[in-house]
Amino acid sequence: MPLNRRKFLKKSAVTGAGVALAGAAAAPGAQAATGHGKPGHGRPGPKRYSLTVMGTTDLHGHVFNWDYFKDAEYKDAAGNAQGLARISTLVNAVRKEKGRENTLLLDAGDTIQGTPLTYYYAKVDPITAKGGPVHPMAQAMNAIGYDAVALGNHEFNYGIETLRKFEDQCDFPLLGANALDAKTLKPAFPPYFIKKFHVKGAPPVKVAVLGLTNPGIAIWDKAHVQGKLVFPGLEEQAAKWVPKLRSMGADVVVVSAHSGSSGTSSYGDQLPYVENSAALVAQQVPGIDAILVGHAHVEIPELKVTNEKTGRTVVLSEPLAYAERLSLFDVGLVFEKGRWSVESVAASVRNSNAVADDPRITRLLKDEHDVVVAYVNQVVGTATQTLTTVEARYKDAPIIDLINKVQEDVVRAALAGTEYASLPVLSQASPFSRTSEIPAGDVTIRDLSSLYVYDNTLVAKLLTGAQVRAYLEFSAEYFVRTAAGTAVDVEKLTNAGNRPDYNYDYVSGVSYDIDIAQPAGSRIKNLSYDGVALDDAQQFVFAVNNYRANGGGAFPHVASAKELWAESTEIRTRIAEWVTAKGVLDPAEFASVDWKLTREGTPVF
Repeated sequence: MPLNRRKFLKKSAVTGAGVALAGAAAAPGAQAATGHGKPGHGRPGPKRYSLTVMGTTDLHGHVFNWDYFKDAEYKDAAGNAQGLARISTLVNAVRKEKGRENTLLLDAGDTIQGTPLTYYYAKVDPITAKGGPVHPMAQAMNAIGYDAVALGNHEFNYGIETLRKFEDQCDFPLLGANALDAKTLKPAFPPYFIKKFHVKGAPPVKVAVLGLTNPGIAIWDKAHVQGKLVFPGLEEQAAKWVPKLRSMGADVVVVSAHSGSSGTSSYGDQLPYVENSAALVAQQVPGIDAILVGHAHVEIPELKVTNEKTGRTVVLSEPLAYAERLSLFDVGLVFEKGRWSVESVAASVRNSNAVADDPRITRLLKDEHDVVVAYVNQVVGTATQTLTTVEARYKDAPIIDLINKVQEDVVRAALAGTEYASLPVLSQASPFSRTSEIPAGDVTIRDLSSLYVYDNTLVAKLLTGAQVRAYLEFSAEYFVRTAAGTAVDVEKLTNAGNRPDYNYDYVSGVSYDIDIAQPAGSRIKNLSYDGVALDDAQQFVFAVNNYRANGGGAFPHVASAKELWAESTEIRTRIAEWVTAKGVLDPAEFASVDWKLTREGTPVF
């Protein structure tokens, strides 16, 4: 595949990052639609032009309609289909329908993380190696013909070197107007992209695309970006850049924003900015016509927001993640008084399940796909019994104990010989999935990867007994208060306040009860360490994933606690290494009942 070679950038002397130059690209020969004559006159009316902006978001490495964890074609209850191969078919149809010269194709971020396919080319056969491969997502998106892509927060998960290499391999710019060099406070990536659409008998239509990413990167990937990049709020940077784009002659301004539209921030991501601020940008910043929304993984075919300063309508659309949907913005322009202006914007989505894979994309990436399928199906051990997460939300399940045992062992080994080596090690883990299973018999990388679906890494923090108690009380808020003697419906027992499963933690190394008949904040009972009531002053090493360590979930004390050690190897990889070394996966080696749900002292189960 042809490489970009940073044609969109000029190097910064400090970080090797770049800023946009002209960002311009010309599309040949779009035809204008001429208006009808005005009543009573023989002259034609004003010239009109129709443009279609297509958009995807949160692709997360989905090239094919394939579930690597199940080793089968992807299926869900709603009948959705996934993958860029499907998107390519949809895009081809729109280009044929509208005229390719009248279309623009964008993405709103989270491209290079999320499947074993993307993991493999970041870690196993990394694109950063000398003579290494071209990233499958770069290959697919180049072939489909993306014009510009906004940075997502997950673009930073594998470090800046991997991101920059991916950027080099793309034939389109990665946009991030609010991803700034920490020293110079200048954009580290192109802020915008401009494309001209030629119209017969009129000046070209100039479309500017402003890319904005999520300020939460500063928290979630602190290890990779601290001291190198800063991420101010979307509204602040849009207010700076949109007037500049208009002054440069932009007739249409589209924002590609890796930020949801709800105006909220997720649990515990204690940002000085709103995480999901796309609608706030539309409301507060004049001069925007449309926003392609990302990050939230919800489907919004069309959302109209009134700008509070101009009274004009801004149209937002968020296509479903994983390439399940393609958003379309149909933009109507009119040429009057020597300039183009936007007359109308309408948004809609098209469904990937309505089409087949584009065979061009299938052929292009078959080899990479086959390599990864073989990789995830490697047998690394044998399980003595089936382990499952089906009941892991409300019962202490051995499969989650496995995660904690691995984390404890890794941290103990890392701290051996240090001043903290004699401290007891506790560990946290969450029931991420309700459907993970490690079957009895052969255990593959695929089985273990499905248990830990995130690319989290391990951190060791220093906590006191009192802080551990507060941590557990916060975690126990996950359960719906249920009076003693009333029936228990496990489907209604969890997710109090819409708290997701990944923000409920087991803690191993201590023993405790969670009394769900009590109000939140007073539920942890019989908390003990080594058979003795927990001493509030005792110190513990706490093995925790980097998301939690950096404040994800708003769990108390852990983000501000002293960091003793951290690494960049994924917890998922550590689990695979542990199982491979053992050869046999026997719950007798790692399972223990550390906690149980009670009501007024009586076990719920």
